[in-house]
Amino acid sequence: MEPIALLAEQGALNFLQSANIGDDYKIKVWNYKLHRCLFTLLGHLDYIRTVQFHHEHPWIVSASDDQTIRIWNWQSRTCISVLTGHNHYVMCASFHPKEDLVVSASLDQTVRVWDIGSLKKKTASPADDILRLSHMNTDLFGGADAVVKYVLEGHDRGVNWATFHPTLPLIVSGADDRQVKLWRMNDTKAWEVDTLRGHVNNVSCVMFHAKQDIIVSNSEDKSIRVWDVTKRTGLQTFRREHDRFWILAVHPEMNILAAGHDSGMIVFKLERERPAFAVSGDSLFYAKDRFIRNFDFPTQREAQVIPIRRPGSTSLNQSPRTLSYSPTENAVLICSDVDGGSYELYVIPKDSFGRGDGSLEARKGVGSSAIFVARNRFAVLDKGNNQVLVKNLKNEVVKKSGLPVPTDAIFYAGTGSLLCRSEDRVVIFDLQQWLVLGDLQTPFVKYVVWSNDMESVALLSKHSIIITNKKLVHKCTLHETIRVKSGAWDENGVFIYTTLNHIKYCLPNGDSGIIRTLEIPIYITKVSGHTIFCLDRDGKNKSVVIDATEYIFKLSLLRKRYDHVMNMIRNSQLCGEAMIAYLQQKGFPEVALHFVKDEKTRFNLALESGNIQIAVASAKEIDDKDHWYRLGVEALRQGNAAIVEYAYQRTKNFERLSFLYLINGNLEKLSKMLKIAEVKNDVMGQFHNALYLGDIQERVKILENAGHLPLAYITASVHGLQDVAERLAAELGDDVPPLPVDKNPSLLIPPTPVMCGGDWPLLRVMKGIFDGGFDGGRGAVDEEEEGAEGDWGEDLDVVDGLRIGDVSAILEDGEVAEENEEGGWDLEDLELPAEVETPKVSGNGRSSIFVAPTPGMPVSQIWIQRSSLAAEHVAAGNFDTAMCLLSRQLGIRNFAPLKSMFLDLYTGSHSYLHALTSAPVVPLAVERGWSESAAPNVRCPPALVFNFSQLDDKLKAGYKATTAGKFTEALRLFLSILHTVPLIVVESGKEVDEVKELIIIAKEYVLGLQMELKRREMKDNPVRQQELAAYFTHCNLQLPHLRLALLNAMTICYKAKNLATAGNFARRLLETNPTNENQAKTARQVLQAAERKMTDASQLNYDFRNPFVTCEATYVPIYRGQKDVSCPYCTARFVPSQDGQLCAVCDIAVVGADASGLLCSPSQIRNQIR
Repeated sequence: MEPIALLAEQGALNFLQSANIGDDYKIKVWNYKLHRCLFTLLGHLDYIRTVQFHHEHPWIVSASDDQTIRIWNWQSRTCISVLTGHNHYVMCASFHPKEDLVVSASLDQTVRVWDIGSLKKKTASPADDILRLSHMNTDLFGGADAVVKYVLEGHDRGVNWATFHPTLPLIVSGADDRQVKLWRMNDTKAWEVDTLRGHVNNVSCVMFHAKQDIIVSNSEDKSIRVWDVTKRTGLQTFRREHDRFWILAVHPEMNILAAGHDSGMIVFKLERERPAFAVSGDSLFYAKDRFIRNFDFPTQREAQVIPIRRPGSTSLNQSPRTLSYSPTENAVLICSDVDGGSYELYVIPKDSFGRGDGSLEARKGVGSSAIFVARNRFAVLDKGNNQVLVKNLKNEVVKKSGLPVPTDAIFYAGTGSLLCRSEDRVVIFDLQQWLVLGDLQTPFVKYVVWSNDMESVALLSKHSIIITNKKLVHKCTLHETIRVKSGAWDENGVFIYTTLNHIKYCLPNGDSGIIRTLEIPIYITKVSGHTIFCLDRDGKNKSVVIDATEYIFKLSLLRKRYDHVMNMIRNSQLCGEAMIAYLQQKGFPEVALHFVKDEKTRFNLALESGNIQIAVASAKEIDDKDHWYRLGVEALRQGNAAIVEYAYQRTKNFERLSFLYLINGNLEKLSKMLKIAEVKNDVMGQFHNALYLGDIQERVKILENAGHLPLAYITASVHGLQDVAERLAAELGDDVPPLPVDKNPSLLIPPTPVMCGGDWPLLRVMKGIFDGGFDGGRGAVDEEEEGAEGDWGEDLDVVDGLRIGDVSAILEDGEVAEENEEGGWDLEDLELPAEVETPKVSGNGRSSIFVAPTPGMPVSQIWIQRSSLAAEHVAAGNFDTAMCLLSRQLGIRNFAPLKSMFLDLYTGSHSYLHALTSAPVVPLAVERGWSESAAPNVRCPPALVFNFSQLDDKLKAGYKATTAGKFTEALRLFLSILHTVPLIVVESGKEVDEVKELIIIAKEYVLGLQMELKRREMKDNPVRQQELAAYFTHCNLQLPHLRLALLNAMTICYKAKNLATAGNFARRLLETNPTNENQAKTARQVLQAAERKMTDASQLNYDFRNPFVTCEATYVPIYRGQKDVSCPYCTARFVPSQDGQLCAVCDIAVVGADASGLLCSPSQIRNQIR
């Protein structure tokens, strides 16, 4: 198909389709969800300019250079009418939004309006054949079902575009005479209303705005102009430097437009849509339609308060940007971008509510931002002088104060305080004391939302939300892929916010989720219970009812309000894989059990929570060998020998079962295992069980039956079975083997068990709040346990002896006997005198009860509290906080490559001392810089297994491998350096600089080696091979490696006949003064050959004259001046499309992520504190 000229979309259908046209005279109709062409409409004889779907009928209208307009029925796929009359190219044609009209524009300098009412009647009554014409006559002479209603003449040159107004009887047109004309029509005629002049080249397209009285036009003069329909004047002009505009599209509902130009298209708005508002208690004050309005949340009534002045400028986007309210003085402060930034102060009379008809004189001033900071004081930002002016309600300056950072906006931060925003940080500044109360590095903050108690604040950026306390101490950060629009705090301390298409929540610990989706963007004003109050883009108040069950449940878990959790489990419909995964992640698998009915999921959760009874019940339902095996492993870990035995029986794992009986000393059941092996004819199993039992005669019998007479003879002889040995010797004859001679012989006989082992002893603990059932009676767990006991061991006759019920009966008999033990002793009661009292134990006497001292804080906890270094948190075993630190400092999201190093750091900083056999192992912390002279309560940082000297050795090994051409090995070494650097700690600032330099070196080599390995894979693409070799020479390498890279690139380009490029590499190689004479000689020869013929056989995407860096993902150059994004850790550079992707160099950080920077030394922390 030839180049596409225009595409139209049908939005009124239940299925999605679009039509596009091109220079091959064809109209193609597509289902763009399936990416499939449905059919092609043929009939035009020249280029097709435009197509459009009818809003109601199954019609398409098309305009062509064959001087005709055709109307097609896309259901029958036929042309139903041809509109002829223009005598030059028809540049566009479109349907009227409501009436049976078509407007067309042509290079014959006319605009025609066609009446297609007869066509509608004809298609509505298909049986009426009288009105039908043959397709031949229609194509030749046009149809009688569409007639010209008006011919609009007035343009001096060809007309490129004409369109109807959505609601009014107006037409607008644009032509090559550089004019935009406005026409009006009625039932009988149409006439020119006005001409809009301003474009200096051909007008390509012109449209009415869907909602405002605005005309938008674009032109080949590289501009888009906005016109006021009522005043017929220009409002605004958008220009591009190098691109001509050709086409426009206006969204039918939203305030967005699209414009196509020479190098692409842009989507833009004419006005900011976020209304300015302020919440005070139960009232909302907001600006709409040149009025300050009030909305009362409890009654949901709104009223106009006072009118506000119209700006003197006629340009667009002059609505108020922010609004601040003082409830005590009933004053409103409005800021806008008029005159480069200005404010207006209104003091509202008490009788103005509900009227809005009064006119108040505003006190005005100039300032980038203005907010109330006290009852009758407001602050104005003087951006030019970087100071804030504090004024009273008479607009008089009462105080001036310089700001601690370059500030471009100020926000309210409590009485007498400001939150100052700069490009990359925010600061809380006390106006009274001139003190900085808090400081935090952030992305560019757009909005600030304080909680009701002023203890927490949410800083909203374009794609992130930062939650801090009132001193700007960081709590958590959320990142969103689409824009954050607004937010508010609910009464539980949860931050509710909106993006373009979702309402979401953020818990105090940073957990977030989706509450519901949105059809249109909204701006939250208040959250009250399960209701969200908001403003839409039209400034209308709305209330949205939400289901807060999910985040209230998570919040209750976070705050350990388990009674609330229990109540919600009983009464709420909480379910779903996401909730189960959340409970598992947060360490509450026992809670997740109550939401799960799937047996496999219940089994996994029961194992995770250690609930063997539920796991047994689920395993019975599943009855899968793998699940029984996992149950046995977990039961063995808990020391529950009975369940281990049962699991081994179900899986018929007789080897493990025999070993279990051996270590438990259960010789009776071990003897039964020997019989089972004999029945199964399992010789090895028989012999193993005989070994475990120490049954010599059975071993000799098994060896004899298996035909191993020499082994049977030796076994019988060394164990003293002389009768058997003599019998076997007679059978062997002369082949009797010699007996081994040992000075200190010992027999391999297992020790005799002293007592038969069983389940490990259990401690009595309080039943957890989530254990048992929820109905006050017996729970599901008890029922499952009872079911497990009912058929325990009945399937296999290997398990016998006492059952759980029998053991319980014995225990109960013992308890009864103890209670009645005095009955048979005939003990008499003592008659003691009344005045004799039992003596009290003196408080000064020593108690015979030993009270253990209170344990102190674990060393690992001390390490965590004292350090902000990720490596020390890993060494302490707190991987979660370490990953949070690495994410915040370096933007690391992929921790899989760091897993082994995390484990090495943790194990390397801990040692374990074995004590007595029955005593637990004593853990010991391995500290860095420990000495005997240190005080006993003074703790040193953890000893780390990784250090800078190791990385230096790896760097040298990487250099050596690169020189030797072992690129895969070298790449592994340099990647290992990048993965290890975040987990080392150095002492001095100089070493910090060396670490940062090491990151850059490793990054350059990883990039170069990746490109070289990629080049070797692309043997069938010589052009790409040359490009990758060329980019390799621009990596910052050591001089010997740079020479090798230049020699390699020179050779490849020379062989490919790219002599000019090869000559450049030869020249660069000679400039390095190569010590290898062969390299120098080859370079001189290539340079001479290139100077004779400075040509390239193939064009490369490589310009050595223009400085560039290489995109580390796509391996294309990013020249100076082009936009790029970088990895926050290794500083690798990428094209903007890689934003948000995993870094292709370090493989651990996310490209474009916000990060504070590498923190690897205590000296950095001390410098920050200072």
